[in-house]
Amino acid sequence: MILPLAKLGTLTLKMMAKPVAIRLKTEASRHPKFRQFIINLAQANHRISTNIQRRLYGHSTQVEIRPLNEEKAVQDAADLIGELFVFSVAGAVVVFEVQRSARSENRKEEARKKEVEELKQKEDQLALEIDTLKLRLSHLERLANSQGLSGVLFRRGNGGVADQDKAS
Repeated sequence: MILPLAKLGTLTLKMMAKPVAIRLKTEASRHPKFRQFIINLAQANHRISTNIQRRLYGHSTQVEIRPLNEEKAVQDAADLIGELFVFSVAGAVVVFEVQRSARSENRKEEARKKEVEELKQKEDQLALEIDTLKLRLSHLERLANSQGLSGVLFRRGNGGVADQDKAS
């Protein structure tokens, strides 16, 4: 029951992250200081991605890279920020799921340890009971050897068969 609800909650969280990312993009393009920051971020991202593309295609990376125009830079940076936000929410959900799964495994492991401990205690108790029975058997064997079988079975006053018949 909890697992489907957790999955539904994580899906809802991911869906809610998208509108928040869109709102973040619109706000980022309005504020002047933040606007300049994201323009610089977009230009740096543009330079890095262009250099990577040039290296992949075997072109020279010593060429000067033309900067993006201001509106394109704002849009690209806002998209990058929105995607980073959605990605970080998804990453947080994955971390949460892993931790939840680990906690569940720990609970199962503790239950297994408890069960093993109970079995060991039961084994120790049975071993003690077996030792007690061996001692009693040893005692009866000594009595039988010293008095003969009839002396053990028909002894009076020490719990022999004759005493048990009288008690019934």
